[in-house]
Amino acid sequence: MIEIRGLSKQYGPLVAVDDLTLTIERGQLFGFIGRNGAGKTTTIRMMMGLLEPTEGTVCLGGFDIRREPERAKATTGYLPDHPFLYDKLTGLELLRFVGGLYGIERRECEARSQELLYDFALAERAHELVETYSHGMKQRLALAAALIHRPEILVLDEPMVGLDPQGALDFRRLLRRLGETGVTIFISTHSLAVAEEICDRFGILDRGRLMALGDLTELRARAARGPSNGNASDEGDGSSLESVFLRLVGAADGEW
Repeated sequence: MIEIRGLSKQYGPLVAVDDLTLTIERGQLFGFIGRNGAGKTTTIRMMMGLLEPTEGTVCLGGFDIRREPERAKATTGYLPDHPFLYDKLTGLELLRFVGGLYGIERRECEARSQELLYDFALAERAHELVETYSHGMKQRLALAAALIHRPEILVLDEPMVGLDPQGALDFRRLLRRLGETGVTIFISTHSLAVAEEICDRFGILDRGRLMALGDLTELRARAARGPSNGNASDEGDGSSLESVFLRLVGAADGEW
């Protein structure tokens, strides 16, 4: 479970995230969506303890990220928008290294590393340096590293960047499988079609504030309470997540 309470981040007069409160239940696939600059990445960095909030708390798996950071991070896998990888390690060495940071026993770490390399179609390149990998391969390796300790929570910031169509399909299937096993997944993405396909529930962030929260049926009902946004393709009743999103953020801009 992820619990966010009254989370805010302010830079002088600029409020990047404003009093964000939400709960994501165990096994839920939660889509965190918004325009560029809405505050999504700032929120995620505060969730992961990389950025000090101005106010508020984040609990990951029951552990406060500020009071018990090691325990919170031990239960969480994180894929940032620009993952850092050690180019002079091989793919297998990188996974061994990350597994060691989590204190995974050597034999178990080896087995998990081999399994993840196979699952992400990297087994044939396991002994080659990361610097020789394509962008998409590096993205898959970074996700494998985030999963090496079998986290209960997975936080993903724009994970689809650089994945080819087959890689993106495999990734969506993996997320659904993880959700079925009880992993809580928090995913920020600009790909609304992907979010609609895999997520159970959504939060729409705009100018740092949570402007809408719910499943797609609930968001449709909220969007339907106002007239159509001229910039949106209504598709009949505005049933797609993209159409609903455009209607809601258009309303926030005063375009209704």
